[in-house]
Amino acid sequence: MRSHRRSRLLAPLMLAPLIAGCFASGGGDDSGDGGGGDGSRLRVALAFPPAEGLSPYGADATLLSRLAVTEGLTVLDANGSAAPALAESWRRDGEKTWEFTLRDATFQDGGEVTPAAVADSLTHATDAKPAPAALAGVTLTAKAQGERVVRITTAEPDPVLPLRLSSPSLAVLSAEAYDKSGRVDPVGTATGPFELTKVNGATSASLDRFDDYWGGRAQASGIDARFIADGTARANALRTGELDIAEAIPVAQAATLDEETRRDTATTRTTSLLFNASSGAFKDAGLRAAARAAVDTSVFAKDVYEGYADPGAGVYGPAVTWAEGKRTEPVGRAAAKKAGGDTITLATYDNRPELPEVAQVVKQQLEKAGFKVKLTVREYSRLEGDALAGKFDAFVLARNTLVDTGDPVAVLASDYTCDGGYNIAQLCDKAVDAAVAKAERTADTAKRQDAAMAAEARVLGSDAVVPLVHQRIITGVGSSVQGVILDPYERTLVGTGTRR
Repeated sequence: MRSHRRSRLLAPLMLAPLIAGCFASGGGDDSGDGGGGDGSRLRVALAFPPAEGLSPYGADATLLSRLAVTEGLTVLDANGSAAPALAESWRRDGEKTWEFTLRDATFQDGGEVTPAAVADSLTHATDAKPAPAALAGVTLTAKAQGERVVRITTAEPDPVLPLRLSSPSLAVLSAEAYDKSGRVDPVGTATGPFELTKVNGATSASLDRFDDYWGGRAQASGIDARFIADGTARANALRTGELDIAEAIPVAQAATLDEETRRDTATTRTTSLLFNASSGAFKDAGLRAAARAAVDTSVFAKDVYEGYADPGAGVYGPAVTWAEGKRTEPVGRAAAKKAGGDTITLATYDNRPELPEVAQVVKQQLEKAGFKVKLTVREYSRLEGDALAGKFDAFVLARNTLVDTGDPVAVLASDYTCDGGYNIAQLCDKAVDAAVAKAERTADTAKRQDAAMAAEARVLGSDAVVPLVHQRIITGVGSSVQGVILDPYERTLVGTGTRR
């Protein structure tokens, strides 16, 4: 156990490596080396620079979960169910309370992961402003009970709490991470197999292996991570041997990589066109219907994504394997009106290189239908605030539908309800809210899925969202690298067995 303390900076959270054995990897054993050799450092490029100063409670949360720095009480397994992480087991005690039994684990600053420390970490998350997406509409209280148990009580029954606690934004950090100003610092305060030691703004970060990790000693001695928004630059750096792993290779660059160095994975990410339903031209449901009818979604998977995507079917795509058989027709659609030369602003971001091309095709299709379109393309961190404030009429978004909680209902609540924390569509529809609320109250898994699809039908019927494609993510993996985690939920990338 170590007692050192490094200088601290910035802020995030996450979850990570327990699912290393659950998803396809780049080959080789994906377990720790049990204390073997030092191993080489991994050189990794991530597509998104920190957008919120590595805040643990926002969009940056998955950055460090993908780097195996942080983890929560639970983790998603390959079937989308909650599996043990810092909690080795759990049970429900009545409708509103769950008890989680902790495993023996150590924080990277040398402290023990105790029920009190876990309860304190979750309390900080509940007090965060704005609240993490995983806690949208949920009020919970965490208290220590004895030497190994954390007792969590929710204001209303929450049948998916173990799933919710797998969220990267609900990772557990030590008391040293939190200061009185509300700032949270993950440097050396997490529990994962790799310890963040230095952050160079939005450019790069350094991580060292955490030798006291409860899940076994990682085979790589550390990670040198770079945040490279330009997809072509990521592909070039992998091709020239500057990187070992590059996430989100643009489809236009896939052919430039040797077949053995690229992996494509079906994900739960859907690229959609969102219409601002509260102001501007698309406040009119009839004009939303006209715009939706004008968009030919068949061209995106084949042409823009060059086959590395599936045609848009709904909020959930093929990686959500149960959804297709339960999908119903959209409910409540308005009759389409004729566009009368309305000028609209369409926006997207270039961190995912296909999105500007998608937006360009959407622009042409909408103009053909009679709209005048102004297109804005910026880096995501410079766009998110305006998008959430409703400053655009339309927005092309690539959204992982299960990243926040693993619960299919959660994305509907956060993205399409009146009080949703990520409601770029600005949708506030009583029928949608009622359908989502009904799904949230449903405990039985199969019935919850049915209720989610009924709510999806209401969301699609509002014409506030047009699903365009369901993405396959291309990961660049150096020929000498083994054990890369190809996660359909995009929460993890490296683990204890990732090495070169």
